[in-house]
Amino acid sequence: MDPASAPAAVGWSPATIVAASSAPSLAHAALTFAQAGVAVFPCQRNGKAPLTPRGFHDASRDARQVAAWWQRWPEANIGLPTGATSGVNVVDVDVHDGGSGFPGFERARQAGLVGAWAWLVRTPSGGVHAYYPHGTEQRSWALASVHVDFRGDGGYVIAPPSRVRTTSGAVREYRLIAVARRAPAPVDATALRDLLAPPPRQPAAAAPVVGAAPERLAAWVATRPEGGRNGGLFWAACRMAEEGFDHASVLGLLGEAARVAGLGEREAAATIRSAFRRTSPDDPGGQRRPNHSSAVSRSRSEAVAR
Repeated sequence: MDPASAPAAVGWSPATIVAASSAPSLAHAALTFAQAGVAVFPCQRNGKAPLTPRGFHDASRDARQVAAWWQRWPEANIGLPTGATSGVNVVDVDVHDGGSGFPGFERARQAGLVGAWAWLVRTPSGGVHAYYPHGTEQRSWALASVHVDFRGDGGYVIAPPSRVRTTSGAVREYRLIAVARRAPAPVDATALRDLLAPPPRQPAAAAPVVGAAPERLAAWVATRPEGGRNGGLFWAACRMAEEGFDHASVLGLLGEAARVAGLGEREAAATIRSAFRRTSPDDPGGQRRPNHSSAVSRSRSEAVAR
């Protein structure tokens, strides 16, 4: 990605998305984004595949570059990188022959996870792109089983007023349908994924027995391999929460173990929050639980003594 795509100059506002969505041409819309500091890149006419060699990594907010692209490909769709580059993340609610993501999106709305969107875009399939301001780094993911995807760092979406040919053969537009009147807020992608596709409650065969001492849980979490780290941390955090340990104690003990296993600090913290949300939805921070910090301290001392 070129230097002209750095996120610091992104100037999103309701006026930006309204002006781009109502632009008289795709070239005009692409320039509207670029002039607001939003990096874009060209995608194939009536499709989603990038036209540049490195796809969203080539995105630019340089008006001359953007104008040159759309002079070469005047009917090109507008690719918009998500995450820190553009300052927005997107929850993609799919609708297709295999099912609809709207039931899952409604579950998430009722759980208070997706209501603070900045604007909504109707997609050509009849689904929705819900845009949110970017907060901390969150990687893109897809949940085919519930027809909901998250587009964050490392992803991109097609922006309005681009057009795509659907499976029925009709060419339909990405259309802005709502802009929030209240202040939007970042979406917690980890909490959303855990709600829609919860990590397994049951551990691997070699996991400690239920009721195991905290240091045994921590030692087990620290040895989880890639692919099993999040699920293992989630299971162990649930066990400690169910035993009455408060959030700070669990984060202090299992967070460090997860770091040893290779999980990032933010990802581990989000997984532990999800465990408390699952085991005690009315008290997700563990504030009303008995404080077992001393028990954790004793367990650490015993583990060292051994």
